Amino acid sequence: MKKILIIPLLFLLTLKGYSQTTTDNNQRNEKFIQVSGVVLDDSLQPIPFVSIMLKGTRSGTVSDYYGFFTIVARPGDEMQFFSVNHKNKIYNLADTLSGRHYSIIQILTKDTILLPTVNVFPWPSKEQFKRAILNLDLTDTDIERAAKNMDNEDVRASIKGGTMDAAANYRVRMQQQYTRLYSAGQGSNNLMSNNLLNPVAWAQFIDAWRKGKLKIK
Repeated sequence: MKKILIIPLLFLLTLKGYSQTTTDNNQRNEKFIQVSGVVLDDSLQPIPFVSIMLKGTRSGTVSDYYGFFTIVARPGDEMQFFSVNHKNKIYNLADTLSGRHYSIIQILTKDTILLPTVNVFPWPSKEQFKRAILNLDLTDTDIERAAKNMDNEDVRASIKGGTMDAAANYRVRMQQQYTRLYSAGQGSNNLMSNNLLNPVAWAQFIDAWRKGKLKIK
């Protein structure tokens, strides 16, 4: 009877120990840590928009404009860093990490790629270039071409459909402001100045009076 009771008891103790070991392993495997840091280049300048991936998973993040990033990982994960114009890097997280938060600084080396020279031509082949030169019409002179470019109808159409940019609006506004200050105190609210205090207008008046142009008809 005692032997019959001992066998189930040993079985239960073995099962309990196996369950405890499995639980400890699962807890260790499911442990998460928060990794924060900054990505720098060779000159210790932050690198923005660096892709950070955990190898073998679908988890990842991207560094911000200042190169800062944060990601949730597990001890033993491999962090992969990808950036344009920089060499890829791998940062291994130790599997013995026991804390919850860690900070790192990752430096990426610049990777310069020299592309072959590409010559761009408006014609695909020499034959088409030769044909275009031979068919070129040079009968008009420079003056004739300028007259065509300055055709009144075309100029008026371009002016009518065009709008002033910020610089042109600023100049017009400043000119209006100068005119208003020039005519201030002359009893007129209009932008046109009063020639009563205009020395040029007085000079023209005196010159016309001396020449006898001011006569009553």
